Amino acid sequence: MKRYINACLFIAAFLLVVIAGCKKDEGFKHDDSSPITIDKILPEKGSGGTEILINGSNFTTDTSKIRVTLNGKPLKVVGVNGKQLMVVVPKKAGSGAITVTIGDKTATSTSTFTYEYTRTVTTLAGSGVAGFANAQGTDAMFNFSGESWYRASGIVVDDQLNVYVTDVGNHCIRKIDKDGNVTTFVGNPNSGGYADGKGTAAKFSIPYGLTIDPEGNLYCVDPGNWDIRKITPDGTASLLTWANQEPWSVAFDKKSGNVFYTSCNSPGNVYQVTPAGVTSQVIAGLNYPSGLAFDNKGNLFVTVHGDQLIKKYDSSNWSGTTVAGSGSVGYEDGPAKSAKFAYPWGMSIDASNNLYIAGNGSGGGSTSNPDQSIRYVDGLTYAVSTFAGSANAGNVNAVGKAAAFSAPSGVAVDKDGTVYVLDKNNNSIRKIVSE
Repeated sequence: MKRYINACLFIAAFLLVVIAGCKKDEGFKHDDSSPITIDKILPEKGSGGTEILINGSNFTTDTSKIRVTLNGKPLKVVGVNGKQLMVVVPKKAGSGAITVTIGDKTATSTSTFTYEYTRTVTTLAGSGVAGFANAQGTDAMFNFSGESWYRASGIVVDDQLNVYVTDVGNHCIRKIDKDGNVTTFVGNPNSGGYADGKGTAAKFSIPYGLTIDPEGNLYCVDPGNWDIRKITPDGTASLLTWANQEPWSVAFDKKSGNVFYTSCNSPGNVYQVTPAGVTSQVIAGLNYPSGLAFDNKGNLFVTVHGDQLIKKYDSSNWSGTTVAGSGSVGYEDGPAKSAKFAYPWGMSIDASNNLYIAGNGSGGGSTSNPDQSIRYVDGLTYAVSTFAGSANAGNVNAVGKAAAFSAPSGVAVDKDGTVYVLDKNNNSIRKIVSE
């Protein structure tokens, strides 16, 4: 079948090359009063740069009058005759139906074009060895695995594409700019403890979770100090509130303007904290909750580490439902309720409410855990797929499932859709670019 399609495309492309040089073909005349139709698109899947042949009727041969879109994004028209169009898919177009517009007439394909992303994994910063060094790229050093029990998941990105990460073994929060330059943002890497203050005058014990608000303020939870700290964009840390339960992870809800934290205990609870530091419990009795994220409607998603599930809590009454996971340990992509997780840990959410799950939060960062990947949960269907990585632990920069992580425990996504991973055993921050 693939050979047949390729042959058809070759013939079509050849014919279109002949006619593309002329805007108008005297052998065909477009009828402005009649509808246009789309019968078939070939191929029905591909990545950026894919040429699609659109078969239909009543296409004008004047390319300046044709608009072809996919998810609202324009596709370049490279050839046309009365019954065929050849167009090129742009990068990051996404999946959806293709629409052709000529004048006041529009036709939409009945079949969907499936966009196949190329997800390239690289190392943004980190040498691969536990330690401390402010430097660029792989010359920098983090301490995510100096003690086997370290289980930090804190990683966020601001609007300027700076990455902030909780460096648990160095008792501080590090900043990585878009060029991979690593600096100490707040906290003293030589001395753990508790102290408010600016930059290295502040002290943290075991900073674990991290979140960010629209103004660029960070919020860090520290189970060593049992506190939630607010850090302003100039690196000044101050106490927001003391925790009611040992805090492990944290999220900011843009809808309410409140901070939420949870404890990876069983039972573990979720608490809401107002800007004034007033705390209330909103969810109780979870089995080792480990990651929090809010969608754009204020609904809360929780990775329930002990149950191998992703749960959603309605912001109006905090009633919960399972949206993904079968409840049994494993590594299996598929429909929402049949997919399997293996001790999922950190979580992030993008502007379209798609979830990204750091797949391995097992104690000690076990390399035998069946999931060493970043999983993707579709924001509409909750179907689960592998975003990058696989079942095999390692340290490999590559594309998609050929890449390897070792105990990925934290994940963040920026405004452009680029994903960042706190790769525990590799003591590095990895970057995944989708095109």
